[in-house]
Amino acid sequence: MHRPPDATTRRRVLATAGLAAGAAALLATPAHAAAAARPPLVHTGVRALLDRGGDKLADGDTALLTGYREPGDGGGMLLRWDPRSSAPPNGGTVLAPADTRRGRWLRVHEGVLDFRSFGHFDAAHPADDALDAMLADPAVHRIEAHTDLLLRRRHRIHRSRITLDFGGHTVHTTGIERGSHDDPFGAVLSFSGTRTSTTLTHALAAPVPELTDTYPVPDAGAFRVGQWWALAVDPVAGGGRDERELQKLVEITEIVDPAHVRVGYLSGWELAAGRRLTWTRVEPVREAHVRALRFEGAGSDEYTGSHPVAYEYAVDCDVHAIHAVGTFWPVIMRRWCTRFRTENCSLKNPPTVEYGGAGYLTQNIYCLYGRIADCTTSNVRHLSDLTASAYCLVENCHGDGDDAGGNPFTTHGQYEHDLLFDGNSGLMDLANSGAQWGTSAKRITVRKHVCSWFTANTRITDLTLEDVRVIARPTFDRAGTLTVNADGAQVRGCTAKTFSLTQRSTRSRRPTVVSDCAFAVPPDTVLIQSAVTTPVHFVRCELTGLDGAALRGTGPVRLTDCRLAAAEHGAPLTVAAAELRVHGGSLEGIGLRLTAERDQQLRITGGTALTGTPAGGAFLSRAASEATVVWDLSDLTATTTASGTAHARIDHGANHWSATGCRFTGGTLHLAPDALRSALHSTCVEDGTRRTAFPQPGDTAQITGNLLL
Repeated sequence: MHRPPDATTRRRVLATAGLAAGAAALLATPAHAAAAARPPLVHTGVRALLDRGGDKLADGDTALLTGYREPGDGGGMLLRWDPRSSAPPNGGTVLAPADTRRGRWLRVHEGVLDFRSFGHFDAAHPADDALDAMLADPAVHRIEAHTDLLLRRRHRIHRSRITLDFGGHTVHTTGIERGSHDDPFGAVLSFSGTRTSTTLTHALAAPVPELTDTYPVPDAGAFRVGQWWALAVDPVAGGGRDERELQKLVEITEIVDPAHVRVGYLSGWELAAGRRLTWTRVEPVREAHVRALRFEGAGSDEYTGSHPVAYEYAVDCDVHAIHAVGTFWPVIMRRWCTRFRTENCSLKNPPTVEYGGAGYLTQNIYCLYGRIADCTTSNVRHLSDLTASAYCLVENCHGDGDDAGGNPFTTHGQYEHDLLFDGNSGLMDLANSGAQWGTSAKRITVRKHVCSWFTANTRITDLTLEDVRVIARPTFDRAGTLTVNADGAQVRGCTAKTFSLTQRSTRSRRPTVVSDCAFAVPPDTVLIQSAVTTPVHFVRCELTGLDGAALRGTGPVRLTDCRLAAAEHGAPLTVAAAELRVHGGSLEGIGLRLTAERDQQLRITGGTALTGTPAGGAFLSRAASEATVVWDLSDLTATTTASGTAHARIDHGANHWSATGCRFTGGTLHLAPDALRSALHSTCVEDGTRRTAFPQPGDTAQITGNLLL
């Protein structure tokens, strides 16, 4: 399109006139009434302004720059002359003419600054000085970037109520200053509150119950409502070095009485009398936010690597839309943080996933009330690591490339509690970082999760899994493993190839129930490991492909309306439980073989159907031993077309047999009289079934009302 020769000039003049009018309005206040009488000086850039010198300027004179280097480059600004100022010039908010030692042009602004007004229009030169100058101005509440930038320093920031919005531009860190050993808080933007010297330590005279927000203190007069304190308990006696149930940044919400204060946190663990609490007063950073940043990491180790953001002792500090590549330490590192959001962030290809603490998108230590949402990772160690944290949500986050040693979702096992993972995908490993931290957690809920490996087999109490799908893949875990601690676990609507229950703790008051799940079990799977002593209940579940599977735990097991199906020629399901109850459902081509390592009871009721030709030649059998087994069958249907298959084969040990109202079709019944202490076989139908060994009626055997066809 043809443009008149003076179009650009006219547009600049109109823009300048608008800025001048705005400047006059801004300065037309009683404090600046005298200055408003003199119209602003207008210059095309900083160099033109400074070249005019400082003579003939009066206090309060103003200057309007239409650009930093040239008109319209985005670096324009309004400045005020202060003849008494000798502040160090910084190229943006403080400008000094070359011919004067005293007198400065001071930036007039409404709290929003950007890097262009310091002369940074690309990543060619470090912008660290400009960043520090803007952060040092307490009137600034928002810092913007409108171009890519180069930052080479690790900035320690202690101020609050500031937003850094990078507008989706990239921050490069090539040549960044050397980091310190084991310092994930050496971020380019490291926000930190102040841990004061005010500390109180005392022993608990009485237990502090779980879910309390009221704590005894030596003197409530040392606290004020609204103060923030780092609250921690001493390590568990005889436990790991860092095994503590309580480490949180809490707010004092009420002085209850001279010896008690209330805090904004409901505890997750009971603390016994004699445990020692330490309170340290903190002045947290508050409402310091980072947004819309693309970040390219530099270096490959803890000294040369870089990462964008860290928070310590921070409240209400959010991160949004940070997209990083190649960072060493976590992209967003948090410790002692309360109320925060990490949203729409990502990490790809960190330099390592093998070094402890490195290669994360976000780690959150001693944190409360956090939301991590809409984040993604590729080829990382962890997407989210929640350590000693509580009441946090991880939602709609997805990690791929997790074959090389990383699992996107994890907790350390440092007494985390009340965490919700909802709608995520990627490997998950809970409370499994080692005994140093306690390997303990409580009330973790995982919903609508997809992965190829899921393990929660440490001291995790009251775990809830809903619609978790573990799908085996050849590049990582061909077994498609789902492992759960049987301490109040509720597993609902889940699928996996390998499923296993273990037990490392007995803290829960609720039962362990597996309901509406489907598991395609590989050969020789131990479904319930020998450590399990608590009751386990399977409800409406499908266990298929059974071949030598085992229920090795000694605690009672119930199968309600479940379908158990063997692989072709699959070996029997061995049962070590003290009691196995089967109610309804079906066993297809699978035999139950009691280990008889201890006295056992097998009760089958509710219309359970046994069909097919089980390997081992029997639907029900036991190992040879001196143990006593009670067999209690009612309303059972057992059908086989193989003449040599036994519905029950009992020829060892001491047994009490009871079968009432059952129907046996085909096959045999082998109940060796010498192995029976008692027998009740009544109102059963035996259709084409041969009695290859059977007791005679007598004082310990009632054989009545049966129909033999």
